[in-house]
Amino acid sequence: MNDSSWGAPPHSGPHPGYWGPSDQGPVQGAAPAGPAYDAPEAQHTRPMPIVPDVPAYGGDQDDDRGAARLSGPLFRDETPQAQAPRTAPQNPEPMPDAPQPAPRPQKKSAGRDLGAAIGVGVGLGAVIVASLFVVKAVFVGVVVVAVVVGLWELTSRLQERKEIKAPLVPLALGGAAMVIAGYVRDAEGAWVAMALTALAVLVWRMAEPPEGYLKDVTAGVFAAFYVPFLATFVVMMLAADDGAWRVLTFLVLTVVSDTGAYAVGWRFGKHKLAPRISPGKTREGLLGAVSFAMVAGALCMQFLIDDGSWWQGLLLGLAVAASATLGDLGESMIKRDLGIKDMGTLLPGHGGIMDRLDSLLPTAPVVWLLLVAFVGSG
Repeated sequence: MNDSSWGAPPHSGPHPGYWGPSDQGPVQGAAPAGPAYDAPEAQHTRPMPIVPDVPAYGGDQDDDRGAARLSGPLFRDETPQAQAPRTAPQNPEPMPDAPQPAPRPQKKSAGRDLGAAIGVGVGLGAVIVASLFVVKAVFVGVVVVAVVVGLWELTSRLQERKEIKAPLVPLALGGAAMVIAGYVRDAEGAWVAMALTALAVLVWRMAEPPEGYLKDVTAGVFAAFYVPFLATFVVMMLAADDGAWRVLTFLVLTVVSDTGAYAVGWRFGKHKLAPRISPGKTREGLLGAVSFAMVAGALCMQFLIDDGSWWQGLLLGLAVAASATLGDLGESMIKRDLGIKDMGTLLPGHGGIMDRLDSLLPTAPVVWLLLVAFVGSG
């Protein structure tokens, strides 16, 4: 056989992969050398690519070239990827052991303009005392004005915040009549005027559409009881022979109770009394109110009230502290339901008239009842 046949051994030349005498490939018709292949498999074979000889590694250059070839990746997926440089976090947290600046203590605030509040309080006190000891009828007029303004504030807030239209006209007229009747005819006159005022509210509201009638008249009756009816107990105290001193005792004890609660609570208050209703009130403040009111009650009953005794003043002061606190919490509940801070803005540093009557109104019947029990109706 010659080199042109498929069975001839490969030509031994400089290129080991050379398969025939020329670059045109093997001669047709020659049998393949090496292992026998089936015909179908032979059709799918292809010539091996020509790979240049690799010289033996011997020199420095060969070592470098061989090392470069052997050290490279065998597959494309093994190509090392460049790692992105790490970046420091934009807002690194301080180390646990790093010293932290101590928070600056916040100075307690009264929440109101104390200068204006004190000035307005002194002015109101002067007007009340002057009217109380000059002519009793003038003081009754002061109470009537306070009641009417308080009713206006309450009904206005109810309409603004809850769309409750408590009729103001019958409330104002009935409230004024209630106060005067209480001064002239005592408790009997106050009850009769209260009933007539409630009836007037029911009838007055009938002139408007029926939608919301029930809630409007309910709010009206509540307002008549809450403001003018409770205020009648103040003028009933005034009707006694020493009525001016009884009213003064009532006012002093209520103001002292509020002042004691504020002073002690602001300085030592830590435990909340009723956080859902009034977050500013504390148990320490309540103790301050009780202590201040009991001391003031003992002094007032001993030196201002005829036939009074100091131990009666202790009980009176305790009762005043409790009723004043409950009255304050009651109005705070109303204001929270309405979503407001103050009932009005008439009194700078205080809010509205109702914000000053909140403790006085529920305390008036308590003081009237205890004074009648201790020293009589006068």
